[in-house]
Amino acid sequence: MIHLSLIGIGTGDPEHLTLQAIRALNRADLILLPRKGPDKSDLAELRRLICASHVSADAQVVEFDLPQRVASATSYLESVHAWHDAVASCWGKMIGAHRPNGGTVALMVWGDPSLYDSSLRIAERLRSRGLQLQANVIPGLTSLQLLAAVHSIPLNTLGAPVMITTGRHLRNHGWPQAVDTLVVMLDGECSFEKLPPQNTTIYWAAYLGMPQQLMLCGPLESTGPRIRQARVAARAEHGWIMDIYLLRRRDGPRAH
Repeated sequence: MIHLSLIGIGTGDPEHLTLQAIRALNRADLILLPRKGPDKSDLAELRRLICASHVSADAQVVEFDLPQRVASATSYLESVHAWHDAVASCWGKMIGAHRPNGGTVALMVWGDPSLYDSSLRIAERLRSRGLQLQANVIPGLTSLQLLAAVHSIPLNTLGAPVMITTGRHLRNHGWPQAVDTLVVMLDGECSFEKLPPQNTTIYWAAYLGMPQQLMLCGPLESTGPRIRQARVAARAEHGWIMDIYLLRRRDGPRAH
């Protein structure tokens, strides 16, 4: 039996690690450390730093190259499913090579394994292929929490709902009715530009918790173009970008 610990490690600051996460890492027989290519080498370096700072020196840490998603000619979901299949095969190969007789395997997951992350779905693929595996989640700080913290705002207005969605969904379906606060993740195309900008405030941040952290906020009509410029410059400098933003209607539906 493989006991798979999916450990949330926050968004880039080693101090985001919880005591529960540290204990789980030190209980693991094997820690798998993914590499996502040279453009994202700092993501692997953070995981190495966590191991060096918090994990006993005799722990078995094995690095591996994570498969990259290839855009499908048919649909986005098909390309994601194919990518998840490839990642599951990679996990299975590493587990089979290093823990053929079972044990506890740890994977450090950016943010939290339960919020817009597919580690649990990939683990389920391994189970469906016959691997005796039990997964457990160690929660971590999310970019959603850090976004609100760096801007010193509450996520909700009084008595009103908050919706968490993706850039793709926002582009395809627009702003949902009866929601005045919208948090958008996984948006590589500045989908807020598809919305009428009037009476909307945007709170944006990138590289949350990392030394290169960026943040902008203000009326969407004037701040949106600044965010696009900042994204282009940051991607050119670092080779990648992870960002998140909150949109709030200033005259939207209110329950207070």
